[in-house]
Formats: sequence, structure tokens, C-alpha cells
Amino acid sequence: MSIPTADSAAGQAVKAADRAHVFHSWSAQALIDPLAVAGAEGSYFWDYEGNRYLDFSSQLVNTNIGHQHPKVVAAIQEQAAKLCTMAPGFAVEPRSEAARLIAERTPGDLDKIFFTNGGAEANENAIRLARLHTGRQKVMSTYRSYHGATANAIALTGDPRRWANETGVSGVVHFWGPYAYRSNFHAENEAQECERALEHLEQVIAFEGPGTIAAIILETVVGTAGILIPPAGYLAGVREICDRYGIVFILDEVMAGFGRTGAWFAADHWGVTPDLLTFAKGVNSGYVPLGGVAISGEIAATFAERPFPGGLTYSGHPLACASAVATINTMAEEGIVENARSIGENVLGPGLRELAERHPSIGEVRGLGVFWALDLVKDRGTREPLVPYNAAGAANAPMAELAAACKQRGLWPFVNMNRFHVVPPCTVTEEEAKAGLAVLDEVLSLTDAHAV
Repeated sequence: MSIPTADSAAGQAVKAADRAHVFHSWSAQALIDPLAVAGAEGSYFWDYEGNRYLDFSSQLVNTNIGHQHPKVVAAIQEQAAKLCTMAPGFAVEPRSEAARLIAERTPGDLDKIFFTNGGAEANENAIRLARLHTGRQKVMSTYRSYHGATANAIALTGDPRRWANETGVSGVVHFWGPYAYRSNFHAENEAQECERALEHLEQVIAFEGPGTIAAIILETVVGTAGILIPPAGYLAGVREICDRYGIVFILDEVMAGFGRTGAWFAADHWGVTPDLLTFAKGVNSGYVPLGGVAISGEIAATFAERPFPGGLTYSGHPLACASAVATINTMAEEGIVENARSIGENVLGPGLRELAERHPSIGEVRGLGVFWALDLVKDRGTREPLVPYNAAGAANAPMAELAAACKQRGLWPFVNMNRFHVVPPCTVTEEEAKAGLAVLDEVLSLTDAHAV
């Protein structure tokens, strides 16, 4: 891997233009200091000073096939030479082929694909489909969740980014999903957690009125809010509840899909088929914006002769779909999903559990594939989080210090609240994964200093 010669002047020019004109998401604009990135390849990216970073964040947990995969870059270039754009109402080869390849891999009869530009729009349209299909309005989602930043998607979201954005009249009802390590149900084991979480869901449905609820939406594996693996039987239990009350079951696989958990879709681990499945991110590793909804036969039939009142100018954009075709084919040809599973089972899982034996600030290790989290604590006995919920400023100093130490050592982290997420590309090698764990082993001494 070659890194361009350092060019400080170019980097300063990029940074100056950014600071003068770019308005960044989720940020107080005067308080941020974006890194000027010069290039990327595989599991790494680098700045204009020649500093290289092992990307343990996969950017926003989306570069599943790594940076600049030559087969996908070539596919985008070839499609641009043939047909850059075409309205969604036409049948074009990359759109048709992308839909076919996705439908081949989705569970059950989710054979119709509605394309969007990303995950938030996918969830928006899934909710629209569910409401129109059922004639009901309410949608249920968990508190520990993130579903996107558009109007309905942010209302569905459980984390604090919702607070400043919701209107209070969205028709969204939140409930507690399973999280055995910090159980809301005083469960003593995962079986109890599953049983009590399902009982809680049933109670909320009863008090909201089953006939008013259009859909329940869950991240198959909760992503940004903690990489929470559902206990055995939970997703099947939700599926049964939805069937009993005529509620549409939506699985949000925007982050968990396309190899991230060591399976094409996380739902495959539990053999559960939703009515709607949303995707984005890993479908083409974010090389061109793309997302979508995989739709069951029953819901698709609702719109056989009744127009679906939704659409996007760039739905199924040819360049995006061409990149998805190349990504999916490359993942199959190169065994990338299998690599993610192997790295999780043989390197990240054992390596992180070994770190937990040495570092008292690690309360719990959880994950699948290349989708892991360390739940960091002040006290293992009480499980008190290392920093308070939604901490900022001085209250968040231990996590900020941890992230800064990683970057200083060439490891780009994904840190959220009291958690360190280990989410490298699905193409990460054993050597790269172990290098990242070695850095993590070193910097966790900083969080250990805050632990009992």
C-alpha cells in the first residue's frame, strides 16, 4: 500500500475551505476540527501529513468492503461511461440486476426492492408502506435505537438525537428492548430477559390498542446504541406477536446487513423473516449513496393496482446500483461475508474477551462478525457506566481521552457514550485486526484509571 508524499499546504487548503463553507452534521460548528483526508485504501486512510489510520470505525460502519476496492471503482467508472442517470420509471440494467441480487439474499419472500438514497429514507418508506398496508398509524420502536435523521426516522430513534427533532405528534411509541447486561426487567439471565421483554412489549401493545399499531421496527442487532445482540427467541417472539395482531414487522438492517455480522443479513442468524427489511450502508459500502426496502409479497400486492404514493428522483440511481452489483458480486467471489464471520469468531471475539480479563474498565464484551462493543464501566460490580448517559464536555472526558489516544497511535475509533465499538471493514485481515487490538490494549489503561 502506497501513501502519497505529505503535502501540508494542500491539506491546509482543504481544511480552510471546509471551515469556511461546510456545515457539518450533528456538530457545534465552532467546536469541531475535521481531519483533512488525502486518501484511503482497504482498511486504512491517511491525512495530508502522511499519518495513516487503521479504520476501526468503517467510517460510519458502512465501508464493509473497505476503501477503494478496485472492482467497485471500475464498475462505477464503466457505468458512468455507459449511462450516468435515468429516471426511476425506466427499466435499466444496473437497477434490475441490483434488485435481483439483493432479493436473492433477503430472507423469505422479500423479493421486491424499493430503492432510496440511504437508510433514513428506507425507514421512512417502510413506515409509509406499513401504514398504507394496514390502514393504521402508530409505529413502535425501542428506546435504544437509531433509525435515521429524517422526520419519521428520527421520531422512531430512541437515542438523544431524537430530543431536539421530534414534534410530539408523530404516532411513534417507544418501548424497552432486551439488554441483559443492563436489564430493565430485573432479569437474571438471557432467557428471563427474552421472556420479560416480550411480556413488556405485549403490555405496551395492549395499552396502546393493537388495532391502532401499523408496525414494530427493530434493528436486528442494535447498532449505534450499543451493538445489542437479541437473546435467542426474541425476534421469533416479536414475529409471533406481529402475526397475532396484524402488525407489520420491520427489521432495520441498515448497519447490520451485508456481511457486518458474518451473514448476508443479521436476520439469518435467527431464521426470522420480517415483512419489510431496510438496508443501505454495506449494500455498496457507501461508494455512492444507496438504500432501500425489501418488501414481502403480501405488502407488494397491496400496491399492485393501487399507486404507492412515494418516490425519489434518484431512486435506483444507475451509478449507485452498478456499485451495489459490483459490491455484492465481489463479496460473494472473495468470501468477504465468510471472512467477517471468521475474524469475529477467531480474532475479535477471543481477543476482546482476553482484553476484558486484563482491563477492569471493560464491563461486557458483545458482538458478531465485525460488529463488536466494549461496554466500559467504573465498577464491574455495580455496572455503573464509565461516563453518564449522553455525557458531554468534562463529564465525557474519559471517553474523549480514549478516542484521542487511539488516533495518536494510528487507530481510528468508533466511540459512543460509554462504549467502544470495534467495527472494522468486513475485509479486515487477521494481522490488521490484531494490530487494532494491540492499540486498544494499550489505551485501555486510560479508562482503567477511572475504574474501581
